[in-house]
Amino acid sequence: MRAECGTSLSRWSAPELAREVVARSIASTISASTVRRWLDQDATTPWRHRSWISISDLGFRRKAARVLDLYARAWDGEPLGAKGYVISAEEKTSTDHGAVTSAYDPL
Repeated sequence: MRAECGTSLSRWSAPELAREVVARSIASTISASTVRRWLDQDATTPWRHRSWISISDLGFRRKAARVLDLYARAWDGEPLGAKGYVISAEEKTSTDHGAVTSAYDPL
């Protein structure tokens, strides 16, 4: 919907959302107060979120530094040359057991 409307739904007011629901024939009628009540009760409210990080992996800092170096175009502390590139493949996203990351610099 964002691509169609050009703005995030989190920026819409309850009356705007109610009008859009009717315009898209999702419901024949709906009030802004009903939309507001549903959003207040729903757990998915992207404009009201809490975020925290609790890292249990003791090697996280080392692994994160490696990835951040790649974003900065460096490998093993050395900058990649102009023709250097990074190859990254991950077999399973829930673990890093299948992750393979390497850099190649043809000089």
